[in-house]
Amino acid sequence: MRKILNIKLHWQIFAALILAVVYGYFFSDQVKYVSWMGDVFLNALKMIIIPLILSSLISAVTNIGTGKNLGRIGLKTFIYYIGTSLMAITAGLVMFNIIRPGKGSDLNLLQDVENLNLDPTSIGETIRNIIPSNIFEALSSGNILSIIFFSIIFGYFITRVSERPRIFLTELFDSVYKVIMKLTLFVIKFTPLGVFGIVTRVVADNIDQLSNLASSMGIYMLTVFIGLVIHATIVLPLILRLIGKSNPRKHFGNMLTPLLTAFSTSSAAATLPLTMEAVEKKSGVSSKISSFTLPLGATINMDGTALYECVAAMFIAKVYGLDLGFTEQIIVVFTALLASIGAASIPMAGLLMITIILSALGLPLEGVGLILAVDRPLDMIRTATNVWSDSTGAVVIARSEGEELLISIKQKDVIKISKSHNKTSKKISK
Repeated sequence: MRKILNIKLHWQIFAALILAVVYGYFFSDQVKYVSWMGDVFLNALKMIIIPLILSSLISAVTNIGTGKNLGRIGLKTFIYYIGTSLMAITAGLVMFNIIRPGKGSDLNLLQDVENLNLDPTSIGETIRNIIPSNIFEALSSGNILSIIFFSIIFGYFITRVSERPRIFLTELFDSVYKVIMKLTLFVIKFTPLGVFGIVTRVVADNIDQLSNLASSMGIYMLTVFIGLVIHATIVLPLILRLIGKSNPRKHFGNMLTPLLTAFSTSSAAATLPLTMEAVEKKSGVSSKISSFTLPLGATINMDGTALYECVAAMFIAKVYGLDLGFTEQIIVVFTALLASIGAASIPMAGLLMITIILSALGLPLEGVGLILAVDRPLDMIRTATNVWSDSTGAVVIARSEGEELLISIKQKDVIKISKSHNKTSKKISK
């Protein structure tokens, strides 16, 4: 039993997926005996959504908005993070509307979902409904957009009160966030059982459409992958070249170790020390800039995660036979941006955030089961994209502050500087 528990989570999920397909296909009449595990898992996810939104967003806002962080560097950093996240989401949205994963596959799971509430509304009405008339009613009814709005303004005004209540409330919500994350990690451990319960029901109810479902999942993965590649290899290098006045190829070479670590661990937080070392010692960013931008970026700058959440929400809607209109797509962009800011830098955090977007749109959380099976490889790619964006941001902010970087000067000058440094070191040693 202990050996089974020591198996990495993504392998447990993969095994659960295979077993679920086999069980659902050959024992479709017995699905009711295991499908309850999927219901319990989804209930556990629903249980942590609202406290996770409240604590993560309030904690993020209060920690951004205090002291020196509200200065010039903080403003530049925040603008960069919001800008690149929006670019990533836009790339995902464009790729989805071009490739249209799920289109023409004759998949329509809408008949299996009860109480689906996706009413078309105008943008004006949507914005008006974001502001809650009663926050406790919004909390009890799960009005996600209203809760996000309240969390942001509440966190902001915590930074505007006197020192004693500000410190108390900041530490309080930081502590609540840490507790919720512990609870979240506990729930994540049961993902394989949840996958088994959810997927067996999907397979049993759609035996005649399994080939279409598999094909749609492949196209969905391709859509996310292309979007991430475009953002990582075109958008961010252009920002480095045009705004950061730096050599993208050299910076990428300097970042190989942290990027490979991020890819293998799926954790920006675990990669942070390597990222800081590479950015400072290899690319030449000062510790003043890197010590502020990189830890903050590992917490709130999630370009890859934002892109993934956007495409995943659109794909789930499509599989359930729903075409999201312009207003709904704007809600996806807005919610994906805020959810990516609130996403913790841990494996599978983006998967938790997708439940927030689905709830905001009124889409069924059962759709999460469709993307769980292929989440791990996408998680690895999007985490590497997140770290690449963080390091790019550090370079851009450093250059905007007038710093001369190793990747922004000619190679000959680098050699001269290196030789001069070696001569100086020898003189000092003598």
